[in-house]
Amino acid sequence: MSNPNLKTYWKKNIRLLLSLLVVWFVVSFGFGILLVQPLNSIRIGGAKLGFWFAQQGSIYVFLILIVIYIVRMHKLDQEYGVDDD
Repeated sequence: MSNPNLKTYWKKNIRLLLSLLVVWFVVSFGFGILLVQPLNSIRIGGAKLGFWFAQQGSIYVFLILIVIYIVRMHKLDQEYGVDDD
């Protein structure tokens, strides 16, 4: 891979990683801690939404973000010819 392609590849990789980390931070810290009181006025299946995000929601979102990262990185690796296939 040439040097300009390598730089572009890493820029896209870092951009993807940072965007997923921002989503994870907003969900875990924002919804689970900072916005817990307003979210607690909403109930899902008998549980308060703020409590649910603090206990379960952030874990589910984290797992979804891992899957998104795997799929997007596989496509990015194929695009730049650095995949294992």
